[in-house]
Amino acid sequence: MTRISYQLYCSRNFPPLGDTLQMLANAGFAEVEGYGGLFDDTDGLRSGLQANNLRMTSSHIGLDMIEDDPVGTLAIIKALGIEKVFAPFIGPSDRPTDSAGWLAFGRRLAEAGKPLQDAGLDFGWHNHAFEFDTTDSGDVPLDLIMQASDDLMLELDLGWVRMSGHDPVDWIKKYAGRISAAHVKDIAHDGECTDEDGWADVGHGIMDWSAIHAALQAADVDHYVLEHDNPKDHIRFATRSLASVKAF
Repeated sequence: MTRISYQLYCSRNFPPLGDTLQMLANAGFAEVEGYGGLFDDTDGLRSGLQANNLRMTSSHIGLDMIEDDPVGTLAIIKALGIEKVFAPFIGPSDRPTDSAGWLAFGRRLAEAGKPLQDAGLDFGWHNHAFEFDTTDSGDVPLDLIMQASDDLMLELDLGWVRMSGHDPVDWIKKYAGRISAAHVKDIAHDGECTDEDGWADVGHGIMDWSAIHAALQAADVDHYVLEHDNPKDHIRFATRSLASVKAF
């Protein structure tokens, strides 16, 4: 059975968090995905989740946080019942500039994740589009990251794969068995949703969800995390997208 979750980053511009959690529960969600900005008040976050019968089954956590304080990071993870952790991003100034650098970054990522994996968690990388910009050697950075360790998992962001000019189905097939979760994200038709950075509610954009869903199922990916980077109305996004995914 496919698990459907919601990345809470989508609702960062619609405080307070308690109202968002209640909205998601009312919409029919049972799971959410966290991000680093939520962890200043772990007790309050846990109480809000429990009050709305929601589980935070996965989360984005910055690589620096994991490296600088693995014990404290694990304490937060355990307190919230998180099962999967994905390092989500590396800033432009910190990105490697060649194939050797990307491979080294992958090894750094794998090393940082060992304490989390030893604790029984899935750990890996969440992509954007820049990981598909080939190096001067013709390598794709995402491949180099994943080559660094067979233990690294992937949260494949399908929208960013498509934004990079690639077919998500190809990458689902390529990393079948190593995709722990998928970010289910849609791209608006040309000229639409310009005030939402060109993103669309799931099922209302250009993505071929019939083919993508079939590929995800064939690859045994059963964890779909709905995401929109900048919705004008997070209730609209949550409800319409959930309805679309349930109809896949």
